[in-house]
Amino acid sequence: MRILLLLALAAAAGTAGAAEERPPPGASSCSGCHGPADGGAVPSLAGLPAEAIAGALAAFRAGTRPATVMDRIAKGFTEEESRAIAAWLAARGGT
Repeated sequence: MRILLLLALAAAAGTAGAAEERPPPGASSCSGCHGPADGGAVPSLAGLPAEAIAGALAAFRAGTRPATVMDRIAKGFTEEESRAIAAWLAARGGT
C-alpha cells in the first residue's frame, strides 16, 4: 500500500499542479540543507532532473559517491521512496 501511495505521489508531481502537491515522505527534510538556489555550499535540488536526483541517492546509498552525511540519509530511503522524492523535487522547477 505504501509503495502505491509513493508511486501516486510521484506521478502527481509531474502534473501541472505539482507545486501544490504535498511532498512524499522524507522530501520535506531535504530543504533543510538543499534550500533555494542562493549560491550556498549545498546545492538546491529543485528543478534538477528526477533521474539525476534518484541516481545520486542510489550512489550515496551504495557508498559509491563521496559524502559527509548523505550516505547515511540516503540509506534511510527505499529505492521507491527515493524515486518519489526525486520526482517531487524535479517538479519544483528551481523554486
